[in-house]
Amino acid sequence: MKTIPDSAVFYKSTAVFTQDTVPAALQQGHTTAGDVWARIRVLEGSLRYRITDPRVPPEEVLLTPDHPGVVEPRIEHQVQVVGPVRFQLDFHR
Repeated sequence: MKTIPDSAVFYKSTAVFTQDTVPAALQQGHTTAGDVWARIRVLEGSLRYRITDPRVPPEEVLLTPDHPGVVEPRIEHQVQVVGPVRFQLDFHR
C-alpha cells in the first residue's frame, strides 16, 4: 500500500459512511483528481479496497481500523462492503 507524500496537505474529510450509507459511486471504479490523495480510515469493521486501474498491477486489500488505505491520484479504484463498517475519507493535495 502506498503512503501519502509528506508534501500533500490535508484539506477535507467526508462524512462517516456505514454499510448502509456508502455512496454507490465509491463501490464502482472511480478516480480522484490529478493532485488529490485520499486516506480511507476504517473506524469499525472492515472494507475491501481494490485497485482496478489497467495501467498498474491489480491490488486488493482488506482495510481495518489498524490498516488504512491510500488512494493515489488518478488511479482507478473501488471499495466493497464486507459487513458492518464505519469509515471516512481524508483528502490531501
